[in-house]
Amino acid sequence: MDNADESARRQKLIAKIQEFCLFDDDFMSKVFEDDKEATELLLSIILDRRDLTVIESKGQVVVKNLQGRSVRLDIKAKDTCGRLYNIEVQRSDGGADERRARYYSAILDANTLLPKQDFAALPETYVIFITEHDVLGENLPLYTISRAVEQSGSRFADGTHIIYVNGERRDDTALGRLMQDFFCKNPDDMHYQLLADRTRYYKKAYEGVQKMCKIMDDIKKEGLAEGRETAQLEFATKLLRSEHMSYAKVAQLSSLSEEQVRQLAETVLA
Repeated sequence: MDNADESARRQKLIAKIQEFCLFDDDFMSKVFEDDKEATELLLSIILDRRDLTVIESKGQVVVKNLQGRSVRLDIKAKDTCGRLYNIEVQRSDGGADERRARYYSAILDANTLLPKQDFAALPETYVIFITEHDVLGENLPLYTISRAVEQSGSRFADGTHIIYVNGERRDDTALGRLMQDFFCKNPDDMHYQLLADRTRYYKKAYEGVQKMCKIMDDIKKEGLAEGRETAQLEFATKLLRSEHMSYAKVAQLSSLSEEQVRQLAETVLA
């Protein structure tokens, strides 16, 4: 690629960045990544709490699961009390399916306890979907889902919480103003200064724009790599189910490691 083509490609990336808002998951993840203060602001508004302190906030966290479906969490955060938070933005209604929320909640649990660690050590978890549309259809600004005993209605205190934030409710409340900010392409129009400053950095500052350009390039490369890995796993699965060959041979043919093949076999041949 010559300099002119590279320059034109970069200009297209920069123009695309200007169209981003916080409902674009890769952009949102970068805005909140490693920014404990911004994540704390977001959680305090959604949960209507002023007593939590975020000590960790990571964006686009990949949770690998060789025996099942791996996931990429938009934001994974932790507070001083050990509570874990997964924050997802969804423009597609299908992307906020109730069973997806259940799976993400399970993923948080499955990657928490150490071998032989007591179940009482499981932290309280929050899976939060911020959706562009009112996917649950009851015209509420917020839906908080916790388990309960059907017969009595009493709470089943297992420490799991699933929350849906309705992006269509953009009224003059703290949560409504937050949702207005999530739709803003121009940081100058945002209500919350902290979010405006972070958004402005990745849209206007040279260093921030360069970082976003690199992220978009990396996302494209990762997508190609994930596609190759998926094809490898599918091919290895076919070999395991249809051929009588050693794990070493399947690994050689599929370009997976022998350990990956062994773990895959425990699932597909169970």
